[in-house]
Amino acid sequence: MDVKDKVAIVTGASSGIGASTARLLGKRGAKVVLAARREDRLNTLAVEIPGSLVVTTDVTNLTDVEQLISRTLRAFGRVDILVNNAGQGLHAPVDRIELNDYRAIMELNVYAPLRLMQAVIPLMRKQGGGVIVNVSSATTKMELPGAAGYASSKCALNMLSQVARRELSADHISVNLINPYLTETEFPEKMRGASMPGRGAMSGHSADFVAGYILKSINTGETDIVLRPGMPAV
Repeated sequence: MDVKDKVAIVTGASSGIGASTARLLGKRGAKVVLAARREDRLNTLAVEIPGSLVVTTDVTNLTDVEQLISRTLRAFGRVDILVNNAGQGLHAPVDRIELNDYRAIMELNVYAPLRLMQAVIPLMRKQGGGVIVNVSSATTKMELPGAAGYASSKCALNMLSQVARRELSADHISVNLINPYLTETEFPEKMRGASMPGRGAMSGHSADFVAGYILKSINTGETDIVLRPGMPAV
């Protein structure tokens, strides 16, 4: 899909990967809907993206999701692209995962993307197609101590995405997965559970780097991109 003049909703757009993705889509001519909880940050970002729409949204709140879709339709009349980026981490050994923390990240990392997919699928069917990009994690490809809670939530998102891809292919709706490696964002500071151990010599990708691959998946239809150290930017 060429994103020019397409309507793209980006969740978690107030910082990090979401903000970078929104900027990139805007530069390529998309009509961008900025969705996140921090309205002040969204308003600042909107200045950089002419014609964008700010919708303050808690994606775990059904009323907020309904408002996000209705305001998008009032402003632009359609939804061509959904980037499910909002999420949160959890770092704790399996025997010390707090169930309340686990419930919270399942709500944000699994239930919210599903709710948003269910909100846009009927619209995309009616339009004749669309693209959903779910931001997962390269931890789903590892057995990383401390990451079981977070990685298992993203594994659930992956399976939802893979099955939805098969179910929706006849409707020309692409469901793509991006699995970022370490990314230099606020993510570690916002995670639940114990703090992550120091990264040492490991360096992460920039949010702009990840956004480039999100755009690539939209442009090319590549359905499952795993970002690894040493990959070139696109």
